[in-house]
Amino acid sequence: MRRLSLSFVAPAAMLAAQIVISFASIVGPVLAPLAAADLGVDPELVGFHVALVYGVCAASSLLSGGFIRRFGPLRVVQSSLALGGLAMAIFALGSIPAVLLGAVVLGCCYGPMTPSSSQILQRTTPAERINIVFSIKQTGVPGGTFLAGLVLPGLAGLIGWRAALLGLAVVAVAFAIALQPLRRDLDTERDPQRPVLRFAQLGALLAQTLRTPELRRLTLISICYAGMQQALAGFLVVYLTTRIGLPLVVAGALLAASQGAGALGRLVWGAVADRVGRPQRVLALLGLGMTGSALLAGAFAPGWPVAAIAAVCILFGATATGWNGVYLAQVARLAPPGQAGELTGASNFFGFAGVMVMPAVFSAILATTGSYAAAFATIAAATGLCALALLRTDRQAAR
Repeated sequence: MRRLSLSFVAPAAMLAAQIVISFASIVGPVLAPLAAADLGVDPELVGFHVALVYGVCAASSLLSGGFIRRFGPLRVVQSSLALGGLAMAIFALGSIPAVLLGAVVLGCCYGPMTPSSSQILQRTTPAERINIVFSIKQTGVPGGTFLAGLVLPGLAGLIGWRAALLGLAVVAVAFAIALQPLRRDLDTERDPQRPVLRFAQLGALLAQTLRTPELRRLTLISICYAGMQQALAGFLVVYLTTRIGLPLVVAGALLAASQGAGALGRLVWGAVADRVGRPQRVLALLGLGMTGSALLAGAFAPGWPVAAIAAVCILFGATATGWNGVYLAQVARLAPPGQAGELTGASNFFGFAGVMVMPAVFSAILATTGSYAAAFATIAAATGLCALALLRTDRQAAR
């Protein structure tokens, strides 16, 4: 009976935690038009801020396995929430050094969330529901971004962006405390004697990730897909306000619409993958969808109707933000028992590297050419090639 209860409580708790952390992770891109004016910087440089956050994410994701084994996955989730609150408080100081320090702390917060929650969900989820459960949990990523796009611009306009960040800090810490009653059931496999950092083990995990053909393929695809996802979330608001001339509140609402579509998409794609039993084909079709959406987004112009822009944003979000649940479920499926957290962290190390590099590349192309069309097309070329490679592998496997 307790296991049955945990199979419902654990996904709900991880979903809520993911929403809070994802909300925190996107405040930079959403508030960039306001905060950049106070800081005296160009808001289109937000790509370098995102790169710093996800560079630290890559390292903290890889290192999280030792912390999960030592302290338990739920304690790591609680610590991530507390660090997210600290990052928001640092950002609220409103200076360039504070923004840089806050980005580092935010990276330490975001990186361990997926490995720790994957460890919890692998242990509490029946095998026949793994794709849909992981997809439900991963709706927290676009869910948090949806709430940020919907709430933050108006709230920042009402009370100021610094006060809005402090409010988010309080919410994150309060939720970390609220999860404590679950620790007895979810941290039962922790080993208090295990060293937190074992560099030989880190090398072995990376080698294991790249040595297994299916896991290596998923990991390499995730680099480009994650980079496209971040291009959407990280630049959409700045793009729509500075180049298309839309008000911040409207741009935030369009970001929210794209992320709402991504949340729904994760549920749909997870259910489809469970039903048809062809997760690689699902991932390939999503790659083609995000590629076409990015090319359309690059064609936006001030004369476009808002409804047409919204339609593209919704399609973009449903694909570029909808793939993660299926991907993570496959990584967990390939992991030996008890290793889902560690292998997810190792795979995410490469995915976060893509999220670190792609925004910086995007900003560099913008700085060089001044063209969002060129920037989106560059990322689209990578995801399109990945999707075609997945389709070819899926066809070979089906023969």
